[in-house]
Amino acid sequence: MTAMTAHTHRTADVTADGAGVADVADGETPHPLKQALLPLAVDIAIPLGSYYALHAGLGMSNAAALGLSSVVPAIRTIVAAVGKRQANALAALMLTVNIVAIALTFVSGDARLMLAKDSGVSSVIALGILWSVRGGKPMMSAGLKPFVTKGDAKQTAAWDALRIESSTFRAKENLYSVIWGAWLLTECLARLAGAFLLPVSTMAWLGTVILIVAIAGACVTGGAAVEPLEKLVAAHVEAASDAEH
Repeated sequence: MTAMTAHTHRTADVTADGAGVADVADGETPHPLKQALLPLAVDIAIPLGSYYALHAGLGMSNAAALGLSSVVPAIRTIVAAVGKRQANALAALMLTVNIVAIALTFVSGDARLMLAKDSGVSSVIALGILWSVRGGKPMMSAGLKPFVTKGDAKQTAAWDALRIESSTFRAKENLYSVIWGAWLLTECLARLAGAFLLPVSTMAWLGTVILIVAIAGACVTGGAAVEPLEKLVAAHVEAASDAEH
């Protein structure tokens, strides 16, 4: 669960049913930033919050807390698949991570295996991000979109239009998720190798350092995708404004 906690902000494309979650009962149009971030809160914050409340607060075992915190992602995944015939990639990923984490809670005894199991959990996240790019729905866009558009309605509309119309835009959007997925997968492999090749006492602190370096590296190199996306969105907004006048 340590790795899953560290990767909470890595996350995923806006899920197909995200707009439905943000619907307002009185029919008013929801704020774009709220609409973009709400799926992240439901699919990540609630499961993680539930886990800590149950495990740290109520003293439940890791397996029991993980199992109960998987209820929301499981329901979201089933509703999207059966009710809307769509894939809720973010909820499905969190559910998969929890299932893997539950399985690995039974790994015990060998200190090196205990260190390596976090890599097993976090590798699921990295591979999930990379696979989402292959499916055309890059998961990191869930956090990237509100960051680029800043919740502005015109910029949000520009993002949505560019995602349909511009292959250059989609390539940069995909690149952002590829960058994060590659860094996280490298981090997983590095920690896995260290768990078996380095002294246990060293990896006890070095694992955290590797994680921090990977996150910093992804943030810095991710600029190769973020800056072009911001320019494309700004240009589209300007063009639309000129067309109106």
